[in-house]
Amino acid sequence: MPAPRWLARANKVGLNRVVAFIAPWAPGWAVVVHRGRKSGKVFRTPLWAFRRDDRFVIALTYGSRSDWVRNVLAAGGCEMQSRRRLYEVGSPQVYHDPKAREMPLFIGFMLRFVLRAPEFLSVEVVREVPAAAR
Repeated sequence: MPAPRWLARANKVGLNRVVAFIAPWAPGWAVVVHRGRKSGKVFRTPLWAFRRDDRFVIALTYGSRSDWVRNVLAAGGCEMQSRRRLYEVGSPQVYHDPKAREMPLFIGFMLRFVLRAPEFLSVEVVREVPAAAR
């Protein structure tokens, strides 16, 4: 069972605003830049994400029904800011892993035993966007 929706709403108003400043450069964090399915508005969502070869694995702490996940799935990809770099990513796939095998130990522990969030999103790196093109 992922974290409750009331916590997601509280984070959206408070914690996400703070995390948004550190997520583009801090290890283990990233910002997903995605477009709303209905509004067309651009959103920036900070989250736990880890590079694994030619893809990123993202912890779905609020589950796969979150708006940002649905936006990325509908669009077939998005942009991600991670470690001061911008990536175009595609081929999004939600998968279930109750053991959080692709997460670092502490994050895996938090996801398994505290948040009880067994869902993840895998996205393939299509390309790194050069600094001059940003």
